[in-house]
Amino acid sequence: MVNPFLNRRDFINTTAVAGAGLLLSGCKTDAGQQAVAHKSSSNTLNIALVGYGEEGKVLLESLLNIEGIRLVALCDIWEYHRNEGARYLQKIGNEVRTYENYEDMLSKEKDLQAVIIATPDFCHAEMTNTALRAGHHVYCEKMMSNTIEGARSMVKTMRETGKLLQIGHQRRSNPRYLFTKNRLLHEAQFCGRVTAAQAQWNRAVKEDFGWPKKYEMPASMLAKYGYRDMHQFRNWRWYKGLGGGPLSDLGAHQIDIFNWWLGTPPKSVIGSGGLDYYKNHDWYDNALVIYEYPLEKGVARALYQVQTTTSAGGGYYEMFMGDDGTIKMSEDPSLCAIYREARATQVAWDDLVQKGYARAKASSPGDAAKVDVRETAQLAEYEIPVFFNKPPHQPHLENFFNAIRGTAKLNCPGDEAFSSEYVIHKANEAVAAQTRVVITAEEVRA
Repeated sequence: MVNPFLNRRDFINTTAVAGAGLLLSGCKTDAGQQAVAHKSSSNTLNIALVGYGEEGKVLLESLLNIEGIRLVALCDIWEYHRNEGARYLQKIGNEVRTYENYEDMLSKEKDLQAVIIATPDFCHAEMTNTALRAGHHVYCEKMMSNTIEGARSMVKTMRETGKLLQIGHQRRSNPRYLFTKNRLLHEAQFCGRVTAAQAQWNRAVKEDFGWPKKYEMPASMLAKYGYRDMHQFRNWRWYKGLGGGPLSDLGAHQIDIFNWWLGTPPKSVIGSGGLDYYKNHDWYDNALVIYEYPLEKGVARALYQVQTTTSAGGGYYEMFMGDDGTIKMSEDPSLCAIYREARATQVAWDDLVQKGYARAKASSPGDAAKVDVRETAQLAEYEIPVFFNKPPHQPHLENFFNAIRGTAKLNCPGDEAFSSEYVIHKANEAVAAQTRVVITAEEVRA
């Protein structure tokens, strides 16, 4: 049995994910989709990676850590990226065949079991639908599509083909998120009545991506694949028709956590945002949205903000607040914490500590003096005793491959992801109209 009171360094060094796995026993989510077993003479899965840009490189680093996975093909429309990826893989002893066109790749690769898609959002629906129909399981990065219709088509094809479709909301496979949601929020109900939530992902001002001029793609090729010029190709996230802007790019992960943890879609969203800083983009750079969630004991409002003109605000995180306590979650473990309200029963919290669900954090001398007790009592801070030493995307990819082998259910299948992504599209509508947009339960279902 793993000792939940090991310090963080010892926990990582001695147990890594295995320790978190023991803490998570019985914490599997109901994904709403049965795993599909892949029968073959070998347990090795042959996969292809489509898209070797910023996200593709991140996924590749996780893929290389996973046993039983053979990357056999790499596809990217930009020769510069294809060659870069092939050279890197060759250097570490992984020879791959490279392709410019994904349809060419699918027609020539006869022994693929899965395709990983990390291309711009506007390509996702077409590529995913084609790969599913070709008989392959698909892991597609979020957003599912830059349109609601595109995302809905992916769910339809998933159901028609019977193939697995995992969407890259990787927090759904993060051991810390699974443990905290299942053990603390739901089982222990230590937040009490959840009354509010908030999340943010702020980033400092940064220059747009450039490119080596000698490797610039011809205008005819850019047009063929849907881009106006190299700047748009390299910075597609900022352009309408290609991506969905900051709420789609950054907010998608965290708004998905709102839906997942609260267990229901919101009934409305109010939005505000604008193109406040950058002058060469289509999408706004700053946005704030407020969702209204109908819960069993009343309404909870969830505020989300994404600022791309400042990194202030204490990092990227999600917070769930109740009358007894608050959870603060992030992929950055240093930002994770639990806070107990003074009104909460101490005995119940002592029980959480005894079970290994939480660990009291020592307070500094004089901390009590920092709080005006006329306004609020001092919050007691606790730590979440779950740590793991894998890249953030790796557990989600492992879940996908285990589902293909028939040993797991998908943590984020296409139909479940759709409900979260639908309300993100609605948030963009609310920002554009600067008004409240109503969301019904029927329209959220794929």
